[in-house]
Amino acid sequence: MRKLLVIIITATLLSGCQTAEDGLTTSSTPLAVTGPAASAIAGDMASRLAEQIGPAGTTTLKMDKDASDFASALEAALKGWGYTVITDGKVGKDVKPVELAYSIDGADGQVLARVSTPSVALGRAYSTSAAGATPASPLSIMQRN
Repeated sequence: MRKLLVIIITATLLSGCQTAEDGLTTSSTPLAVTGPAASAIAGDMASRLAEQIGPAGTTTLKMDKDASDFASALEAALKGWGYTVITDGKVGKDVKPVELAYSIDGADGQVLARVSTPSVALGRAYSTSAAGATPASPLSIMQRN
């Protein structure tokens, strides 16, 4: 009975600690990153992904077809690292590609880039300019089992 009372009191106290509506949200603003900034972000994320997923010769990546500058730059950067990248959905019989998801969002005047596979997710914030992009945060790495 005493434990139940402690749990109820704790829950009551914690319920008063909720964030107001103007706090953080889970939504983000889709962003079109073009030119040198898209290339710089894609190059950095591709190199970091290569460190996490293993050798290029044995890994085939499958991306959704997208006409954005970032998607094209990411595909080119991954191919530059030696990965086979499939964007048309046509996979050979003996090939088991790794699904690759990516997104670019705007937050607080910066660009948040995310690249993920079923085993790892990477994220990093960038400051963009006409000349390119520079990392504005450490690389976030989430390993999945």
